[in-house]
Amino acid sequence: MSFGPSPAGLGPLGPPAWIPPTEIEQTLFEAKSREDWATYFAKLAENRLYFEIRRDKVDSGADGRYPVFAHDSRTGGPVWAVYTAGMLPAPEPNRVFDWSTLKWFARVWVPTDPPVIVVNPNSPCEAFLPTIPPHSAAWAQYSQRENNPDPNMRLRTLRVGGPLHGPVAHGLACGALLCVNNGSWWNAMAWHGTGYPNERKRLREWWGITTREEWLSALSGLLECESHSGVWEFALRLRRTIARDFGGHVDAGYWRQAAASVIRANSEGSVVVTDDGATKTEPRPESETEARIEGVQRLIGRITRYEARMRADGVLDETRYVSSVDAWDLGRASKMARWGLGARFGTLPEAESAVIRAGHSAARSYRSWQDFSAGYILGRCLHFDDEEFGEWYTDMVDAHRILMTDPGSPWLNIPFR
Repeated sequence: MSFGPSPAGLGPLGPPAWIPPTEIEQTLFEAKSREDWATYFAKLAENRLYFEIRRDKVDSGADGRYPVFAHDSRTGGPVWAVYTAGMLPAPEPNRVFDWSTLKWFARVWVPTDPPVIVVNPNSPCEAFLPTIPPHSAAWAQYSQRENNPDPNMRLRTLRVGGPLHGPVAHGLACGALLCVNNGSWWNAMAWHGTGYPNERKRLREWWGITTREEWLSALSGLLECESHSGVWEFALRLRRTIARDFGGHVDAGYWRQAAASVIRANSEGSVVVTDDGATKTEPRPESETEARIEGVQRLIGRITRYEARMRADGVLDETRYVSSVDAWDLGRASKMARWGLGARFGTLPEAESAVIRAGHSAARSYRSWQDFSAGYILGRCLHFDDEEFGEWYTDMVDAHRILMTDPGSPWLNIPFR
């Protein structure tokens, strides 16, 4: 049985000249080279299969997927082209993709669809799958297997097609905690992610973003580190000041007292001089001041308890503390740039520029990947976890451990500064 031409570049003695972008294409290539179609189809069944769809239909809110079929001169007619993650073309404004599983393709085919599915067209791991029964049975039987095309808590790297070193790779690595947690490719700059409809849905449901202008605003806020609470930074900045002035460890009790003193001093009113003259600010009511003090002191308690847990879990060294939670914004900025590209709110050059900027800002704010990670985890937990130490915390600790130990991790191969 044959499902396509022999793999290109496979010599009788030497290795193939072609470098598969991921282990998915590696397996497909090797299986095809030995005509092991059982392994080939099983690998397809385990992973997302992307296909081109009509953007105008998605944008109009029309139900259905509306695939775009291609013409292949080798078959002399229409084909349904599908791609594994490493073989997707670079994003274009009006060419978008969705994804599904092999099971879905076997289930939804109708006689008006093309008679052939082409996997990774014009590549060494290409295969032609007949869609008309009974010929389709050769591959459709594998679609009935249970599969999980969304493996989480896994470091995934593009061998080609994604930067491994340099400023773009550094900026992409700032989003690696989320990539590992979601099982996405940490160095995928040409982002398709979960497909055009799902990337739009992600931004709409989690961020309220439905337009390019809203995406640009959200991205700017993250890059400027303005998307988390200023109270968090006030507390952490105060501790940095105390540590710089007095050196070494900062006692939590002294930190709380210092916060109270600063808040009271700032609440007494002052004279502000500007180009337009002097403006006097009135003192804040005592009840408001005391409420602010109580809130910040509770926050200090939360921070110290999270840091204690992070030290116990190996995220923070014994002598270190979190200097800032800017990493929470910068890590999300690295991802927001790509999410906007996947949703076609931005272009590849815009996304790349934002990723580089996130990396530069991270290097100015932190000393190491470990420090950056601790800042990100603390910010995420202050926002979501409410001291439950649930999945908002444990998932990030698991991702942190992978990134700090896996030999292929960008955190072990890209200098932080």
